[in-house]
Amino acid sequence: MPLRIASAPAQEISAAQAAELVRSGMWLDYGGTLCQPDVFDKALAVRRDALENVKIRATLSLKPRAILEADPEGKHFHWFNWHFSAYDRKMHDAGRCHHMPLHLGEVPDYYRRFINPVDIVILKTCPLDEHGYFNFSATNLWHRAVIERARIVIVEVTTGLPWVCGEQTGVHISEVDYIIQGDNEPAAELPNPPPNAIDRAVARLIAAEVQDGDCLQIGIGAMPNAVCKLLLESGVRDLGIHTEMLIDGLIDLYQAGRVSGARKTLNPGKIVYTFALGSRHLYDTLHRNPDFHICPVDYTNLPHIIMQNDRVISINNTTQIDLQGQLASESDGHRHISGSGGQAQFVRGAYASKGGKSFICLASTYEKKGERRSRIVLNLTPGNIVTTPRSDVMYVVTEYGMVCLKGKSVPERASALISLAHPEFREELERQAWEHSLLPRGFTF
Repeated sequence: MPLRIASAPAQEISAAQAAELVRSGMWLDYGGTLCQPDVFDKALAVRRDALENVKIRATLSLKPRAILEADPEGKHFHWFNWHFSAYDRKMHDAGRCHHMPLHLGEVPDYYRRFINPVDIVILKTCPLDEHGYFNFSATNLWHRAVIERARIVIVEVTTGLPWVCGEQTGVHISEVDYIIQGDNEPAAELPNPPPNAIDRAVARLIAAEVQDGDCLQIGIGAMPNAVCKLLLESGVRDLGIHTEMLIDGLIDLYQAGRVSGARKTLNPGKIVYTFALGSRHLYDTLHRNPDFHICPVDYTNLPHIIMQNDRVISINNTTQIDLQGQLASESDGHRHISGSGGQAQFVRGAYASKGGKSFICLASTYEKKGERRSRIVLNLTPGNIVTTPRSDVMYVVTEYGMVCLKGKSVPERASALISLAHPEFREELERQAWEHSLLPRGFTF
């Protein structure tokens, strides 16, 4: 049964009429990724001068938002974001986008317990299906929880999104207040960065640890995608997938016949995910495909659920790690870059699963202002956010090797991480570790 009943049958109205429902001071919700509305967004931007202090929550914007482009000084609209895309990061740098810290898997609970009711939620959806539902397409996340809390529900229907199978995949027409017609444009694609030599070196070390029947979670980025490519070459079979984000690399494994899900405890035979971003080929593969099972993020990401599958393999990136093992994966000092996402939850869930492993991968160095710098450091950059605590980190991998930090003392951790640094920085890191008593002099491991 629907969890929310609209006060009257759904009405079809224009985007301009829908925008007229917005009043100053309201909280709106645009949902996330492929579900962010476009036609409504443009109509609301037209009303800029009639409104003030309109606050909008969203996540991972895949194209410019009209309300922000029309209001560069932020006099009318305020943008709050759970996880930054490149566009959201640009808006944050301009003072127009504000981050909301989270563990991604907890967000449905935030809406149900801690966030005041949403005045209006506007979601882009697939057209009404034969069962009376507007399918959310390849972005499930916390949309059901938002709808439960919303005073007004508006759907912007489009033929440009894939229709997906799974649990709690849409909103019933009886829950909807207003329907507007979308632009029917194809779903936004997210280009896959090609792996470089360092990505492939890191991926080779991780791929060697994956065995037949393991259950994969793969994060975003060139390194995790490179792991998928090397798994194709390795011949590993009978894999399962229980992941947050579904990427093109996992689709390649599926189409090569390497994914069966037969050994999974949860949803055997199904590829479980909460949102997908990638190529047109990815979306076409998902469309009405029962092998893929989209679920709310509190099912995909909470550690006590993840751990129910045996031999979970979690593979994620970080941007900086200190000599005690703290991971900073979402900021560069006080400049926010992305978000916590589900990294810490998958690290914990993989560790807790029987035979599970979590891998954190990074290049040992990066370039900034023409200077090579180490990603392995004595201290995190001032202002950097710790995404995953040192106590949770299991395997760390760079192009120079792999170490496991579980059960290691601070001196052992420092020594192990220094061995993963670029040779140019190892002597300095060792000196710093001695000076700050992370390494005892004269002691060897």
